[in-house]
Amino acid sequence: MDFESKANVPTPTDNIEFAQPTTTRKPLELLRDTEALLRRPTVATLSPILPPKLSNRFQATSSLADDSFKELAKIDLDSISDFELRPARIHVGLSFVGFGALLILVLLLYLNTLRPELRMVEQIQRYWYQYVWFVSLGVTGMFMLGREAMRPMPKRRK
Repeated sequence: MDFESKANVPTPTDNIEFAQPTTTRKPLELLRDTEALLRRPTVATLSPILPPKLSNRFQATSSLADDSFKELAKIDLDSISDFELRPARIHVGLSFVGFGALLILVLLLYLNTLRPELRMVEQIQRYWYQYVWFVSLGVTGMFMLGREAMRPMPKRRK
């Protein structure tokens, strides 16, 4: 038996270059293709199981999704300016504020109607986590709206 270690001779490593993609695909095209690869097998699997009327609607919805994603993939994201996104950002900020206020209202309604045995201190002790989440949602919306209000407007031509 030979107990002496044999030195490992390092093998020269070849620098392998990976093939570069010939065409760069836009993010919305990737989204369309990925969604279709997930949706089509699901529709094909579920359609035979569903009742005929529901199966037809399911397949029609799938084809409508195909058409919608084809239109969406045509959008060039680089051509959209920051000013054109302003209404969308304002809507999202208002939605955050509205949902935060609505959820706080629902929490208070729940506490006053379904948990009247709890005193104010007990309510705060048990439900502070939800309250903080809902207030944070509203504050986030207010920050988004404030940022939009402070964003400079483009100068208009006369």
